[in-house]
Amino acid sequence: MENGKLSKDPYNLIITGVGGQGNVLASRILGNMMVRQGCHVTIGETFGATQRGGSVMSNLRISEISAWSPQIPKGQADMIVALEPTEAIRLLGKYGHPEIKVLTNTRAIHSVGVIAGELKYPSLNEIKEPLQELTGEVWLVDATEEAMKLGNPILSNTIMLGALAGTGVIPMQRDHFKEVMSETMGQDRLEINLKAYDLGAELIKH
Repeated sequence: MENGKLSKDPYNLIITGVGGQGNVLASRILGNMMVRQGCHVTIGETFGATQRGGSVMSNLRISEISAWSPQIPKGQADMIVALEPTEAIRLLGKYGHPEIKVLTNTRAIHSVGVIAGELKYPSLNEIKEPLQELTGEVWLVDATEEAMKLGNPILSNTIMLGALAGTGVIPMQRDHFKEVMSETMGQDRLEINLKAYDLGAELIKH
């Protein structure tokens, strides 16, 4: 690798959320960043019953040595990045173990059942407690609130990528993020995304 080493090979990382949150885009940006880092990256995606509002999960298997099959085996995820907090809890049952780490956005997105009053959405404390009990380390970031301060809630997935870089769990390079975003988006959106990425990294420090 050009800079830094993976703490484990392959490093198994899940980005999860619900439809419309930019989950797939975030996973592809991260995958392209890690390829520039000299890694082999395979991505497997699963979608819920609906495109918008349903669960969306991307499996990223990152290796310095070789390409791996795209699906992470049960109980073998190293990191979950959740764009919606209850999605993190949902996945811990299948992919979790005592050393797994979780980074989650704190902003809830209510399902149709919750909106209709048929289901109750847990409080932030009710989400936080099991995350702390079932993981080796957890970071909670109000990425959506910060994205709205920047002018657009869609920037929350970029803030989450910056926060992931801030955790230091994998060797992400800001220059690689800039390169990937320059190729993916127009220059008019580059600066605001760089600002969101840097903000995410700063949020982890505080």
